[in-house]
Amino acid sequence: MSTHGMTGSVSCNERGMNLLERSALNKGTAFTDAERAAFALEGLLPPSVETLDQQHRRILQQLGQKPTDIERYIYLIQLFDSNKTLFYYVVMSDPAHFMPILYTPTVGEACLKFGHIYRRPHGMYISMNQKGRVREVLRNWPEKNVRVVCATSGGRILGLGDLGANGMGIPIGKLQLYTACAGVPPQPLLPLLLDFGTNNHELLNDPLYLGLRQTRPTIQETEPFVDEFVQAIQESFPDCCIHFEDWRGTDAVHYLARYRDKVCCFNDDIQGTGSVIVAGLETAMRITAEILKDQRVLFFGAGSAAIGIADMIVSAMKLEGLTEEQARGRIWMFNTNGLLENTRKDLHPEQKVYAHKHAPTHDLVEAIDSIEVSILIGVSAVGKAFTRAVVETMSKVNQRPIIFALSNPTEHAEVTAEEAYNWSRGKALYGAGVQFAPVHYNGNTFLPGQANNVYVYPAIGLTIYATNPKFVTDEMFIEAARATADQVTDKQLKMGMLYPPQSNILDTEVRTAERVARLVFERGLAREDPPKDINAWLRAMLYKPEYKSLVHQ
Repeated sequence: MSTHGMTGSVSCNERGMNLLERSALNKGTAFTDAERAAFALEGLLPPSVETLDQQHRRILQQLGQKPTDIERYIYLIQLFDSNKTLFYYVVMSDPAHFMPILYTPTVGEACLKFGHIYRRPHGMYISMNQKGRVREVLRNWPEKNVRVVCATSGGRILGLGDLGANGMGIPIGKLQLYTACAGVPPQPLLPLLLDFGTNNHELLNDPLYLGLRQTRPTIQETEPFVDEFVQAIQESFPDCCIHFEDWRGTDAVHYLARYRDKVCCFNDDIQGTGSVIVAGLETAMRITAEILKDQRVLFFGAGSAAIGIADMIVSAMKLEGLTEEQARGRIWMFNTNGLLENTRKDLHPEQKVYAHKHAPTHDLVEAIDSIEVSILIGVSAVGKAFTRAVVETMSKVNQRPIIFALSNPTEHAEVTAEEAYNWSRGKALYGAGVQFAPVHYNGNTFLPGQANNVYVYPAIGLTIYATNPKFVTDEMFIEAARATADQVTDKQLKMGMLYPPQSNILDTEVRTAERVARLVFERGLAREDPPKDINAWLRAMLYKPEYKSLVHQ
């Protein structure tokens, strides 16, 4: 008799309670009678042998009894700790339902409370105290073929700011959605926190805070440590892509520029966010019968998110024939000190390229009117910043104003879906960073789109897993944007939808990954040979949450 586990051989130590505590191998009440006899499980489980479907029903019943989403989040993380197969079976049965629980908005609350709801470690924690030993520390990770590491510094978590080590909830959730939404096998995915400390004094004074109790060093001090980390990843996991996530704005821009042409890496807050916005804009162009390169874009907010999205829009406009200078000239920004214009002396270099000749103004309505803005994008974390006057002015200068309120959580949205549709008299093409309910106006039902990076980064992750590219390029993200937009049907366009429904997210992601993979092969970036049928090739490698027999006669 030979015995094989779901992720490899089952060792002689993986018996009895030890086996039940291995979440990648545990099947709980689904262990067969033969497996119970073979692995010393008899008497340790109730006698009934259940199917995944039966276990699934019990999980849904127990989740239904939880009064809040944060309690459902905690329950699901405990399930992840005890039985990964069942966890993914539950989540992949209805990703659209579980995404708001496992990720935004609930993960924001989970990060705020991370040290208080902590149960077991997930992923790796590498701190500044381990500088000089990063490669040695990485050796402790049991999986040796890591393909994607999602690394955060906890410096800017969602719209919540610097949460330090509490930010670990983000890479955990991101990589769970790689699997749940795009079928990327979970074993080679590594969530990781680089702990520099935190400037959040409330956390530093919290006796249950789990991170380094020090304020953040300067970027000049952290850069050698991050350099060491990036090099250690190349040496420890040579086929690994680094997914940078939720770094402080200036750090995010700096480190992406530093490594993007040297190693396989990307920053989801910059490139992923930019891509999903371009996807929504491409869909909006189908509705308005216009071209992206002809638009006039104004960002409310001029931080790293705005810069990242603007740079991606520039890349998309260049593919439509504009020069870089021409494309930048069609994009404006507005922050707490007013419109970014060429007399401002307080701008960073990456902001100056979007500061054009214009009279100084602190009035957003005036700026929209004078520039004749066609696309307004909020990345400010200032709730209700888009007033009725703002929306009405956008409607005055456009037949179909395009308004994106991207800040989250919900209370930080610059304008709600209901306000946008009502104040524009149903003319707005609206997207938000959070999911709003359908809006009924004047006999019509509008389905507001959620500009959620989940449309892009899992598909990019699947492409990376499959093609093993040398680098990740902006063109890959633009292709992902176009592939996403192309999946919105004409019927959905009439309801104002800017993104495909999330109800069939796996198929959407695979179709997007197919387009991106084809581009990777065409550009000579892949380290794998191109297959004859990319779609079939991708689908054959998708993770399926199912129990494998541990006993073969």
